Amino acid sequence: MPSAPRPFPAPADLLGETLHLLRLTGTLYCRAELTAPWGVDVPALDGSMTLLVVTAGRCLLEIDGAGPLLLRQGSLTLIPHGTPHRLRSGPDADTEPLFDIPVEQVSECYEIMRHGGGGDLTHATYGVVRFDHVAAQRLVAQLPEVLHIDAWDDDAANWLNSTLRLISREALALRPGGETVITRLADILVIQAIRSWLDSAPEANQGWLAALRDEQVGRALTLIHRAPERQWSVAALAQEVGMSRSAFSARFTDLVGESAMRYLTHWRMQLARMHLRRTPEPLSAVARRFGYQSEAAFCRAFKRTFGVPPGNARQAADDAGPAARGWDGAPTR
Repeated sequence: MPSAPRPFPAPADLLGETLHLLRLTGTLYCRAELTAPWGVDVPALDGSMTLLVVTAGRCLLEIDGAGPLLLRQGSLTLIPHGTPHRLRSGPDADTEPLFDIPVEQVSECYEIMRHGGGGDLTHATYGVVRFDHVAAQRLVAQLPEVLHIDAWDDDAANWLNSTLRLISREALALRPGGETVITRLADILVIQAIRSWLDSAPEANQGWLAALRDEQVGRALTLIHRAPERQWSVAALAQEVGMSRSAFSARFTDLVGESAMRYLTHWRMQLARMHLRRTPEPLSAVARRFGYQSEAAFCRAFKRTFGVPPGNARQAADDAGPAARGWDGAPTR
């Protein structure tokens, strides 16, 4: 007797699953007390996202090739791709390199910066974070260069106003447990900012995000994401989502930008690399975990994807120590 059809989540829930994978790692938070005139030159932070919450005062954000953006009290700004930028009290203020400015190190992941010429005060909380999961990385790759929300101008952003007020209170009076509170709240801010962009930006209806929202292709992506070890074929995926093989193949490639089998391989390899960096599991077991019947086939696929064998990826993680297991997103001073 044939088995009952497998239930699928509604297309909107597929985005929810992806947002669930937005777990921040490699986090470093800085509470900045800045008095005019002041300026900070932030270098490229490859593979990281920066988060800036202005809790008192205002400042200018400058990125090469774009006009200055005024960041007011209560605003939230994400720079998703680690793009170099400058923050300053005014257009004529000199800037200093970020890592040349002394800080008070409160803990491994929290510091306080006091900087400037003694004039008007700006308080800001600045975070450097990263996402390790491949789904989160794909989503972040589609975000714009700057994502800015001015909470005080948006009646619909009550959640942001409340969260910013709590961050402000915790940042201005670092009470016991305050570091943990700020970290958790920052996680929420990042996810909520991305959700706001997903709801309003035309770019959120393109590429991989559009594929997640598509009824058939979104279901196929969910099958791959949930069970990458399955011996998927184009025909099997097409059957699962109720399409012909040719129609499914064309639609998948058109929306995602690569074929279903290429996507499956890339998805497996990204997960495998993350797994190798975190566990000492033998390569043969890792190969089986991600759908390869032999270690040799897995190694060939890994090298085609990353240019190095899987053993090299694990050795690089071992050489880097704790940094490769969560702290490679936050530069050290």
